[in-house]
Amino acid sequence: MANEFKSAIPDLLKALDGFRVERDYQRERADIVLERPPFNVIAMGEREQLAAVFAELDRDPRIRVIVVRAVGANFSSGGDIPGFMTRSPEHLAELARNIAAPERCHQPVIAAIRGYCFGVAFELALACDFRIVTESAELGTPEQRIGMITGSGGSVRLLKMVGVSRAKDVVMRSRRIPGRQAYEWGIALAAVPDDQLETATDKLVDELRQFSPLAQRTIKQVLNVAQDAPLHVGIELEGQAYGRLRSSADFAEGVASFVDKRKPKFTGE
Repeated sequence: MANEFKSAIPDLLKALDGFRVERDYQRERADIVLERPPFNVIAMGEREQLAAVFAELDRDPRIRVIVVRAVGANFSSGGDIPGFMTRSPEHLAELARNIAAPERCHQPVIAAIRGYCFGVAFELALACDFRIVTESAELGTPEQRIGMITGSGGSVRLLKMVGVSRAKDVVMRSRRIPGRQAYEWGIALAAVPDDQLETATDKLVDELRQFSPLAQRTIKQVLNVAQDAPLHVGIELEGQAYGRLRSSADFAEGVASFVDKRKPKFTGE
């Protein structure tokens, strides 16, 4: 009997629940837009769809940068709380893999945040490479208020970013982090006025598009792995990746453009 496999991804993505995807191939950009107003609550099934969409965009060579944003005044107030009671403990234990999808993407992923960014939405944003917040934004993990803890990597990623004392302050007290403080703590790349979020995001997208796709994919992987590795292992990973890029067409183009005093034309090869 021949081996037969049927992918569940097409069925999973037939009708996106609570978000949409916009592709702008001219600008080499894809936007994942949360749209369940007014608070853009993230449903349980939506998490699986988000992970599948990230995987699909990751395979598209026409997409250089991915942006996660939302409609309305809030990024997201978090997950569908009653939905947790409909899933088994084993299923809940696997939720972190879905929310880690931005980390697995080879492209840079930007979270553009205004208003509330709580719970799983904050965890999703922390899994992105860059976060731009508005000064009026509020970020946090309110799970302690319902007798729960973060379950999709949020507390651990926050710990890595801000240290144990600040992480405990936020997570154990369910304390909200204002946008300006998120920037000062290094959680956000920038804190901007509310009416400048789109402009700041567009500017970062266009900046990232100028670099070699291959070099960006490579250093993202090196940094993601090295953050949990001893120093000498991280340096070895970086060195090995550096050596491999020596043979890339993008590096040859970069050297040629430097010599010719012109802008490089990278192809990702």
